[in-house]
Amino acid sequence: MAKSSNHLLLVPGEITWEVWTAGSAGTEPAVVDSPPAAKPSEFDKLPPGDVILFFPVKALTALPMQVNTGDASLFADLAATHAERLGFRPDPFAGQLTDVFPLFTNSETSTILSVILRTPETEDLPKRSPKAFDISPRAFSVKGNTLSLWRELGQWVFAIHREGKLIYCQATASSSPSPNAALAREVRIAIAQLSLQGLDASPSRATIWSSDPQTDTSHISKTLSLQTDLQPRPAPTLPDPMSKLLPADVRSARREAAKRRNFTLAIAAVAIAYLGTAGYLGYQLWKTHSTTRDLNARVAQISPEGAAYAQHIAKWDELEYAIDVNYNTIDILNRVAQSIPPNSGLRLKTADVSPTEIRLIGEAPQAQSVNQFSQNLTKNNDLAAFEWQLPEPKQSTRGWEFVFTGTTPLPAP
Repeated sequence: MAKSSNHLLLVPGEITWEVWTAGSAGTEPAVVDSPPAAKPSEFDKLPPGDVILFFPVKALTALPMQVNTGDASLFADLAATHAERLGFRPDPFAGQLTDVFPLFTNSETSTILSVILRTPETEDLPKRSPKAFDISPRAFSVKGNTLSLWRELGQWVFAIHREGKLIYCQATASSSPSPNAALAREVRIAIAQLSLQGLDASPSRATIWSSDPQTDTSHISKTLSLQTDLQPRPAPTLPDPMSKLLPADVRSARREAAKRRNFTLAIAAVAIAYLGTAGYLGYQLWKTHSTTRDLNARVAQISPEGAAYAQHIAKWDELEYAIDVNYNTIDILNRVAQSIPPNSGLRLKTADVSPTEIRLIGEAPQAQSVNQFSQNLTKNNDLAAFEWQLPEPKQSTRGWEFVFTGTTPLPAP
């Protein structure tokens, strides 16, 4: 009689990590009673079974994108190019830290979700080597076009599903007992950014998973105008298919790479000594000349592809101000408003805001309020990218007038 294979699912819970068992088909998942663990490495003894580790949302970056092809063999390369364009370069010595999940595909266009893991530390992995890895949002079954929010290791995270398929997920800085206005604002900005990329990510309802029946859902329902339900988080299940994520021990991988590099250098040194005769060097010179001629011919053949790639990169550069939240003019103006001293009477008469320049014209009853406002602008971490010109205010019949200018250098081409 064949022995059924049990799986141990290591899933990030609301505060600590949880261990669930998932047996054969038809068996309900069950949580395992275990000591609280802040890291997977703190599980000293796990029940028998194959370990499946689900990385928390804060350990990854989700990059959904729409591509103009239905050829699945190109998805990985397109996702890697897009990620590198945004500055994401996984450590090549840390194993397989990327995966691509096709969501909607036809002959001309496809929507895919690219996932990039940050390099895990030793304490982020259990002592027993997992059989497979995945991400926590894929452990929970969701139907329809739904926004799901839940606490994960003390922080609120959210995921957006379209037709039951995960299209985006993000960790937030909010750790309050209930979703607050700041969390709702982060969700709203994320949905807007996805829409700017041509992705339909507007949910028709929201679900908050919480073990506390007193969790407040009003901020989400009012800010996003969505019907919001409160319910316990569902039991995790094995995704189908599983991801291809496979992080390796970084130190071990680098030691092996150093061994291979030293071995290659030793072989090269022997080859150079063996091939050190003048006659053979002459032969090599002739061969190099022939090879160079062939390579130049190949370069001439593929130059149109290089031009197409340059045009592709230029188009992404043109979209930077539209898709990067740091250039959102409404968001920049909100950061400026947060720097106005409360109850000071200071007001802005004109605020010209662009992604690279801010010009503020205003007045205040007291010069002290203007000086405090200028100090707040320079100390505001959310405006650190701007270099401020803050001349002294001028007295007028209405009080004190000021003109402040902030600029940020354009990125190098």
